[in-house]
Amino acid sequence: RPFSSSQASGKLPGSDLREIDAGSSAEAVREEEEEEDEGVEFGTLSNKFSSRKYYHKTTSRFQNLKLQEGEEEPERKPRRGPKNSPYWYFLKCKALIKEDKLAEALELFEVQMLKEERVQPEESNYTVLIGGCGRVGYVKKAFRLYNDMKKRGLTPTEATYTALFNACAESPWKDSGLQSALKLRQQLKSKNEELNLITYHALLKVCALCSDLRMCFDVLKEIVHKGHVLTAETFSFLLMSCIKDSENGFRYALQVWKEMTKLGIKADSHIYNLMLRAARDCGIGDPVVASEVLLRPAHDNSSQLRLAPGRQKEKVKNQKKKGSESAAAVQLDVEAMEKQLFWESSVRPEEPIQQQNKDVNCAETEPAALDSPSVAHGRTGALMRRGQNKTEQEQARLSQKLHFCNLPNLLDSRMADAAVVSLGTAATPSDRLALMGDAEGFLNKMKNDNAEPNIKTFTLLAELVGPQSPSESSLLALLDQHKVKVDVTFFNTLIRKKSKQGDLEGAKSVLPALVKRGLSPNLQTFCNLAIACHREKDGLQLLSDLKRSGVTPNKYIYSTLIAAAVRQLDYSYLTEILRDMRNNQVPPNEVIIRQLEFAAQYPPKFDRYKSKNPYLEKIDGFRGYYYRWLKVMAGEETPHPWEKYRTAKRAVDDHEEEAVQEQPGQ
Repeated sequence: RPFSSSQASGKLPGSDLREIDAGSSAEAVREEEEEEDEGVEFGTLSNKFSSRKYYHKTTSRFQNLKLQEGEEEPERKPRRGPKNSPYWYFLKCKALIKEDKLAEALELFEVQMLKEERVQPEESNYTVLIGGCGRVGYVKKAFRLYNDMKKRGLTPTEATYTALFNACAESPWKDSGLQSALKLRQQLKSKNEELNLITYHALLKVCALCSDLRMCFDVLKEIVHKGHVLTAETFSFLLMSCIKDSENGFRYALQVWKEMTKLGIKADSHIYNLMLRAARDCGIGDPVVASEVLLRPAHDNSSQLRLAPGRQKEKVKNQKKKGSESAAAVQLDVEAMEKQLFWESSVRPEEPIQQQNKDVNCAETEPAALDSPSVAHGRTGALMRRGQNKTEQEQARLSQKLHFCNLPNLLDSRMADAAVVSLGTAATPSDRLALMGDAEGFLNKMKNDNAEPNIKTFTLLAELVGPQSPSESSLLALLDQHKVKVDVTFFNTLIRKKSKQGDLEGAKSVLPALVKRGLSPNLQTFCNLAIACHREKDGLQLLSDLKRSGVTPNKYIYSTLIAAAVRQLDYSYLTEILRDMRNNQVPPNEVIIRQLEFAAQYPPKFDRYKSKNPYLEKIDGFRGYYYRWLKVMAGEETPHPWEKYRTAKRAVDDHEEEAVQEQPGQ
């Protein structure tokens, strides 16, 4: 050992230098090899022999999905700091929905609450958003939130079901909304879910707006069977369904009114406005049937009220406790009411004729005095007294104009049975308003029921009163008498009414009264004036007045002017309207294109060589300009009803579904 150690320690200095040089050269060789290895990638050898990059089956759809995945936004990181509570989000979403910011509320819930802060939502968070979607008819999103709610294990409440039914009722596509509501109703029945009266009202609203009156009666039977007490709101949905029947809706509405008053329910302002809508939009149907069911004595209909089975003692006790709820002890016989409403389908055709002859014979045999209260209908549907000569009849008409409240009012249950012998056709809205006491009698009936008329009531009355009648001229005085603040819509209604009669000067005479009330005309005002612009001179004058006022006409004004020009077959007028549209760069919508396509067509039997038609002399010039006009004008696409309530990401996801209008899944 000493020898070896001495040998080791006794090395020459030159030998150490050689070893160092050899080590450094070896390290340099290793570094060069590593540099060469860095330039070589594993698996690149196949590039020399094949250009294929994918060895699995693929399609263009998978390639698009791969690209879409690459374009997705990066995953949002949870926010640092204290989290907001679910109740805070509930209040925030509720405030946004109240401000008509549904898209912001959905963004707040889905992005900030669920993705960023990852707060566990509660039932109220979903219900308030479903309610917001329901008010605008966003059915698809409402049911998506409902399904997500169930997946999270949250239990829906009655408010949730009410919001879902309301979304179906407000849907832009009524058939799809009705199917979704019926499917939800079937699911609730299978789960034995008990619904309250508010939820039943939402279901009634679906049936009223999306179906017919018979389906409303099916829901009404279930409401009565469950023991719920009917209210004025219940009958308001029945009246909505009556208005959908343009032929018999006014008679149905009067019958529903009578049943409501028999239950002791007083109508509110909304009910009265619905009655005015029924008088405006619906007819009375067959006068013989209407006379039979509306003028029948009250004791004949007493069978429609009955005590609820099994609830007599309970409701009698409640009646003793609260005298105002006297109607609670009485239950409506819905089947008898439905049978009476659809009386013409169950009665034999010979019976109305026999009844009519019987009424006529009775009217002839009974002596009628000059001041007898019994009245009969004239050919126009107006009420006039019997047994008077022409002079006395004219005096009676004048007195009736001065005292409208003396007219028989079918809304008044205390009206004498002999006050009306029979009903006429009541073809015009003013005739149907006369059956409810005309404007003054109608407002007096509202006063008796403590129902305050609003501006909507007077706007509907402005549409119903006869043209050039004393009621029309006294509407502004009645507005001041009831202390109702007038708005532009009321004056627009008066202008529209006069314009439809072709009275352009009369329509313009309303404008000073509008300005006197401190109001300014809007685009709807000019659109109503355009209805009466049948001549090219009047239409171009209206457009120049708008330009002088700094207002650009919209598509509705142009559409109204085009309709007036098409009715007159004035092709030079049409050309000037199109030229003005081009100058103002107003894109035409689908309605305008349809109007112009109709105007550009030759009549079916038009032969320019056989006979001369002065109305169609300029059609060729219009057709040439119209087709050139189409090439330079950009059309307006009809926006989707739900477009403004969706973010860009949801719009892409829903694009395929909205094309086919699928009903929302549940």
